[in-house]
Amino acid sequence: MQVGKPILYSYFRSSCSWRVRIALALKNIDYETVAINLTKDGGQQLAIIEYLEETRPTPRLLPRDPKKRAQVRMVSDLIASGIQPLQNLSVLKQVGQENQLTWAQQAITSGFNALEQILQSTAGRYCVGDEVSMADLCLAPQVANADRFKVDLTPYPTISHINKSLLALEAFHVSHPCRQPDTPPELRA
Repeated sequence: MQVGKPILYSYFRSSCSWRVRIALALKNIDYETVAINLTKDGGQQLAIIEYLEETRPTPRLLPRDPKKRAQVRMVSDLIASGIQPLQNLSVLKQVGQENQLTWAQQAITSGFNALEQILQSTAGRYCVGDEVSMADLCLAPQVANADRFKVDLTPYPTISHINKSLLALEAFHVSHPCRQPDTPPELRA
């Protein structure tokens, strides 16, 4: 079966898109980017990392060990389902412009309190051990959101240490929102 070059419909600041860009970079998959604007017409969302793992299994983003695989999914789910959605544009619009910063800070702080405790027992160099996993693809964009919403990361040394290690990796560097084709000039690296 001949498979063409994948197309990623991406918004530069989307955490979901960033997670997928990291996976594509780690797996050395050449792809085409079609920029979409999530602030216009309701936007679109993406959920394809598991598909990439199934169709392009190297490097692995889910460990072979069942316990570690469960830990990766636990951390990924906490971030992608429990923390990140509370900063989505649709939620922020509902809380109102004047409450957005406080809302996002409270949501991130609450999630990071739980996440820091989990990572203290699962982390090695990265979220779960010493290999980059799907959990790490979720962490880096969420830490960027925390920075964007001015969350103090001092109480989260494990999260901060892992994030620093991740941002040193080429896949995380090239996929960063400040380096995307649709990044506004004032936000470019």
